Amino acid sequence: MFLATGLFRSIGIWLIETIRHFKSPYVGIWLFWRPALIINSPEIARNVLVKDFGSFRNRFVAAGPGDPIGLNLLTADDPLWSSIRRRLTSIFTASKLRALQHLFDTKTSELIQRIDNTEDKTKISVRMMCTDYTTDVVGTASFGVKTNATLTGEDPIRTITKSFMDFDLLRGISWSAIFFFPEVAEFFRFKMFPKKSTDFFKRIYLTVSKQRQQQNVPGSAPKDLLDALISLKENVGGLNEELSDDTIVAQAVAFLFAGYETSGSSLAFALYELAFYPEIQEKLYAELVEAKDKCANNSLDINTLADLQYLNCVIKEALRKYSPMGWMDRVALVDYKIDDKLTIPAGTPLYVNAIGMQYYEEFYPEPEKFDPDRFLPENEKESMQFTYLPFGEGPRNCIGKRFAQISLRSALAKLVLNYEFRPLPGQPTPSEIDIDKLGLFYVPSHHLYLDFIRR
Repeated sequence: MFLATGLFRSIGIWLIETIRHFKSPYVGIWLFWRPALIINSPEIARNVLVKDFGSFRNRFVAAGPGDPIGLNLLTADDPLWSSIRRRLTSIFTASKLRALQHLFDTKTSELIQRIDNTEDKTKISVRMMCTDYTTDVVGTASFGVKTNATLTGEDPIRTITKSFMDFDLLRGISWSAIFFFPEVAEFFRFKMFPKKSTDFFKRIYLTVSKQRQQQNVPGSAPKDLLDALISLKENVGGLNEELSDDTIVAQAVAFLFAGYETSGSSLAFALYELAFYPEIQEKLYAELVEAKDKCANNSLDINTLADLQYLNCVIKEALRKYSPMGWMDRVALVDYKIDDKLTIPAGTPLYVNAIGMQYYEEFYPEPEKFDPDRFLPENEKESMQFTYLPFGEGPRNCIGKRFAQISLRSALAKLVLNYEFRPLPGQPTPSEIDIDKLGLFYVPSHHLYLDFIRR
């Protein structure tokens, strides 16, 4: 059962063990009084996420009533979800994201400056440094404010994002209820984030949006996420109702929450794996040096990084092993035939076991091994479709997928070009890393440390 699992052990670990133990395309579980289904089959996952999406348009997760920023893109049901999603999708096109080149250049340079300025580099918490960086890039894109966490580790927004992941027993119970027991969340009026956090972000949004509205030309296309959020007030896609400031702020906070920890932990895991696989690290370094030498200005931009085959393989493999959110939840809107043996009634929650399939030997031989070569074109197979789901699939996949990929490529490339990473004595190997048991994300429960050797 997810609630007990979430309180005493990692949900991600439990999902990996579930597919290995049952070896079945689906497994029935009880969420206290409610039957639910875990999907271990890529074929059924494809049906739920894409082919029959109309029957699974909504997620099961739901914040309690009165939560000022609970109604966000992660939790909203149709038709509000599709209206907001349609408007925000235009901001995440490749052309719009290229406009953020300066932001990524600045923040990755600050990463290097931070490491250079640290006298004892073995004391750098890799995970904290990486989430400082992702807080800056996601926070700037979400709220249009300058932040300084990458360089110093300190910033008002960073202080709040640290509190996002500060789980204790009570917070673990409230989040488990929000994700798995909506009636409990409604009864106890659980909120996704503390009031202090919501008030802070609402103040930022109201201040910056007022400035933007005074500067922008009416009818002009939104330039970034904040502009797109402001425009939601003007046109909500035919819903014939005005969205509240709380609902607008909810979208920005959801993007920040969903992006900073997931990308930051993925980057930290990638660096940590590279330290233990020096041959992979050097192969990546060689690709980056060759690409950089071919650039006219000796600088790797967003487009160039997107075309680097081995860099993308390394990132894909890191996301396979360490998908921060290991499942996708949906709820059946109608009675639905899973196969000839099972039909589920409307209202049944389903959980696509993404991380379980990504660790299943039948799909990925030696799944515990960090092996980017499995994603080379000659090794990828059509049968791997829907066994690799770090960003989900279908209309309700991660809207920030491109943004996350750019932030990971930019940081990983800059770090590998400037440093060699080596493991430290006494630090756990990748397979020995303890995964957080109280939170919902597949993230380390402790700090990770490496030695950074200047190239």
